[in-house]
Amino acid sequence: MAKQKVAMLTAGGLAPCLSSAVGGLIERYSDVAPDIELIAYRSGYQGLLLADHIAITPHMREKAALLHRYGGSPIGNSRVKLTNAADCVKRGLVKEGQNPLAVAADRLAEDGVTILHTIGGDDTNTTAADLAAYLGANGYDLTVVGLPKTVDNDVVPIRQSLGAWTAAEVGADFFDNVSNEQSAAPKTLIVHEVMGRHSGWLTAATARAYIQKSSRNDYVDGLMMDGKLKTIDGLYLPEMAFDLQAEAARLRKVMETNGFVSLFVSEGACLDAIVAEREAAGETIKRDAFGHVKIDTINVGNWFSKQFAALLGAERSMVQKSGYFARSAPANQDDLRLIQGMVDLAVESALNKVSGVTGHDEAQKGKLRTIEFPRIKGGKHFDLSTKWFGEVMDVIGQKYKPA
Repeated sequence: MAKQKVAMLTAGGLAPCLSSAVGGLIERYSDVAPDIELIAYRSGYQGLLLADHIAITPHMREKAALLHRYGGSPIGNSRVKLTNAADCVKRGLVKEGQNPLAVAADRLAEDGVTILHTIGGDDTNTTAADLAAYLGANGYDLTVVGLPKTVDNDVVPIRQSLGAWTAAEVGADFFDNVSNEQSAAPKTLIVHEVMGRHSGWLTAATARAYIQKSSRNDYVDGLMMDGKLKTIDGLYLPEMAFDLQAEAARLRKVMETNGFVSLFVSEGACLDAIVAEREAAGETIKRDAFGHVKIDTINVGNWFSKQFAALLGAERSMVQKSGYFARSAPANQDDLRLIQGMVDLAVESALNKVSGVTGHDEAQKGKLRTIEFPRIKGGKHFDLSTKWFGEVMDVIGQKYKPA
């Protein structure tokens, strides 16, 4: 058998699983194939293009279990699209006239890599598929096995992406403190903006986790620190349509009764309308290498705050974003179990030369398997008919309909 060499990389935004997934891969290979050489490319595909890698030493193997305690990525991330040559040239990753796919493929071949593990979202893993296809067409045998990372839980056809459960739990903890700002001044409006460009899953799941957390509290009736302070009064997702005036009328009554209003808003809620509005006004909207709107430049939470503050008669309004706090957390117990199952399958598949992305396949009744690359897509929408979501909306008391 030809000598095997394993490389790994993490790419895209952070999620509460990257450190643990890297540690898990190192541990698993050390258990089942300890003689296989392991390396990691720094900062994702950028490191691959720049020939910048880390050798996984015996000391790192011994200490790999410690990585389960941390958030972030121990090998660094970046957003690089290998099929966007102009962007790669602009960033100094390849020279003018070079094909980034060819540069990356040549680097893998020169480094003697036979197995590549990519830990990222749909862009990361579809880029890995492009790379594997290019290598195959040019006579180089490379097995690529991806692990699905996204706090949005928006990868088709994967039931549960790594890190999403943790992000929801940590986002709820974040807002548990922020909600106390309602006691700082009369008629306060707080907008909690949660990550989720196309999918409202994380916003909805964060709301559910917050409601569950708040329900376990003991309160002092008659003082401001009662259950009302911990309510969610409105929740807005990319998949939902709503009448601004009708919602404002409903929320104004809440403001008049309780003296404050709390809203949970997905960063992708009303995004298309806001972008269209700005482009119509002549503004140039910034986009990343993948063509996605740079969502942090849109500030959806601020738009919601401006729309509602005047209509509700708020004397104070604020926008708080849990995204970076939540996505940088270490994986919780639920995600650690999910990571272990996917890592074990990823290593098994790689050693058996089966390429794809590990995950619970929604098209096969949630079976954990290595899903074929052509079936991997982003932008999976949250299903508003999900039972637990209906229960969340019942608690909030908000009527809603699909967009």
